[in-house]
Amino acid sequence: SLSLCGHLRMQPLTEQTARRRSVLPLTDCLPDFLRDLAGKAPPQSLRTGERSLFSEILDFMLVPLLILWPVSIGVTFLVARSLADTPFDQALADRVMALSKHLQVADGEVRTNVPTDLRTPVQADRADQNWFQVQALPSKPGAAPILLSGEPDLPQPPLTDAPQPGVIGLRTIQWHGEEIRQAYTWVVLSDGIARQTIWVQVAETLSKRNQLTNEIIKGVIFPQFLILPIAVTLVWFGLSRGIAPLKALQQKIHERSSDDLSSIDAKGMPDEITPLVDAFNSLLRRMGANLQAQRRFIADAAHQMKTPLAGLQVQAELAMRETDPLQLQRSLEQLALSSQRSAHLISQLLTLARTENAGNQLAFETLNLTSLVRHAVADWVPQALTRNIDLGFEPEAEETGVRGQPVLLTELVNNIVDNALRYTPERGSVTVRVRRQGHRLVLEVEDTGPGIPPAEQMLVFERFYRVLGNTQNGSGLGLAIVREIAAQHGATVSVCSNPYSTDSRWPGSRFAVSFDPAVPRA
Repeated sequence: SLSLCGHLRMQPLTEQTARRRSVLPLTDCLPDFLRDLAGKAPPQSLRTGERSLFSEILDFMLVPLLILWPVSIGVTFLVARSLADTPFDQALADRVMALSKHLQVADGEVRTNVPTDLRTPVQADRADQNWFQVQALPSKPGAAPILLSGEPDLPQPPLTDAPQPGVIGLRTIQWHGEEIRQAYTWVVLSDGIARQTIWVQVAETLSKRNQLTNEIIKGVIFPQFLILPIAVTLVWFGLSRGIAPLKALQQKIHERSSDDLSSIDAKGMPDEITPLVDAFNSLLRRMGANLQAQRRFIADAAHQMKTPLAGLQVQAELAMRETDPLQLQRSLEQLALSSQRSAHLISQLLTLARTENAGNQLAFETLNLTSLVRHAVADWVPQALTRNIDLGFEPEAEETGVRGQPVLLTELVNNIVDNALRYTPERGSVTVRVRRQGHRLVLEVEDTGPGIPPAEQMLVFERFYRVLGNTQNGSGLGLAIVREIAAQHGATVSVCSNPYSTDSRWPGSRFAVSFDPAVPRA
């Protein structure tokens, strides 16, 4: 068999609503001179508070920059303080080592021999106050340390912070309501008779350190005040230039006429915009195809309606001129028959239009295909009996579930059965069956009619197509409706000669619609 239809994938409709900002965009807070530098005022979307690509990019670039700025100031302060502490800590350590070298033990007593030139820089400074202290730790537990020289009130570091002998320890403490920096160590002195542990420490205030830290920070921060506006200006210029192709594309679209569905030229567009242009061109091509199909449908429908309407007019005029009751009766019968054909054609046109426009609005559900086909075939039994046609149904033994829309699937079955009954001669047969073919479910309709030549089997599903030599009344839309409904259900439809026909004059036809089975829900 030959498949004559494609598949239609259903996608749910989603409603997209525009987000509005609860706060002013960052770009609204920029100075006027930056807007002037950009060469234009902010877009209308920025002034009204709506989200825009320009404001989104600008916010994501400038907001982190403004957040990182105070962080960078804090990091700069820590680095500057560390840089400022290094030389002054080294100076304190040098003083501690210098003092420790002028200590000695003689006759069991510790003697300090700090020269004046060493005391002077330790105790006096133009910017900071300095102190030193030399203490001997007592040999007896619980006894107080013995002050050998220096400031008696200078706090002594806890023993837990005591470094190794000869190693300098540093700490910052509060003393008399002021921060001071201490350098300390302890040495062990011995004269062979006595062994003495000596604490040596030097302290100073932090004025010079703070001054140096401030100088470093000012040297780093002040250039940032100049760089930040320049960076903002460059970002503004960059974004304005970056979105220029979008504005050019917008202008191209605005300048197009409403009936111009030709593709937009993507030449010269940035790589980021090219996919958007390609998608838009694809949409234009689909719209153009739909528009052409609608125009073709309207033209075909007008052409097809012209003949029955002209026949109605002729029959009505003949009936008006007839005086013979028998001839009048025949004219009225012909008038009624023409009206019936016109009504059938209009009904088929409306059905096809509704089917094509159903799209994503279809509400699918799990259906029993065997039960649906059985009820649809039962409605055609009276017509088959009237024409003396053997209409049979062969159901599938197992449950046959498919996902579909019951009204449309019933219309599909009705059109195939109607087509088979219409072209099957008296005493012929029409067989409808539902069977499994692998994992798919197949609806088959076989008849013993005149059949369809192989060269025309691909054309019978086109609108208004009639097989050459066909004398049956019909609109030529039934099989087109079948193909459309099958496509919307992801099914394939095919036609071939009836393989069970034994009469060469009546080869018959077999129509097959193949469905995917319904997937069981968890």
